[in-house]
Amino acid sequence: MQFQTSSIRAGLLAIAAAVLAGCATPPPSTPPNFYPLPPSAQAVPPAAVPVPPPAPKPQALFIRPAAGRTIAGFDGDRNKGLDIAGSLGDPIVAAADGRVVYVGGELHGYGNMVIVKHNETYLTAYAHAQTILVKEKDVVRQGQKIAEMGDSDADRVKLHFEIRKQGVAVDPEPYLNGTLR
Repeated sequence: MQFQTSSIRAGLLAIAAAVLAGCATPPPSTPPNFYPLPPSAQAVPPAAVPVPPPAPKPQALFIRPAAGRTIAGFDGDRNKGLDIAGSLGDPIVAAADGRVVYVGGELHGYGNMVIVKHNETYLTAYAHAQTILVKEKDVVRQGQKIAEMGDSDADRVKLHFEIRKQGVAVDPEPYLNGTLR
């Protein structure tokens, strides 16, 4: 009987080992298409990580309408725009695409003037022109010559340039240099 008991015991141990082997957690499998990196490539030092270049400066919504230097800046009270120096006949260009909504000289202190509506938010005004090259309802493109600099209703040859946002005069400089849009 002892032979049977030890033989049964050996059989049971073999069965138990087989059952335990079947219940054991399998080793982790590698995900498909995964290839481990060599040890030298697994850790990249922070200095080796490329730094992306700075984002490009946003393009200005408006361009400078004349090439001269600024002789008077926006103050919100006495000057609602920029005064740009120039010579008689220097070109004045549209600061942005738009439609001419006013051409005339009826507004005291502005002389011969052009007003361009760019959208529902912005208008630009170009005052003291000697010659105006556009008429009301004309569509103009950014950089298109719309007038020539003069001294109409002014003490010297200059362009008085204004940007109006929702009808209110704003400082043109941040719009000309791309800071504001």
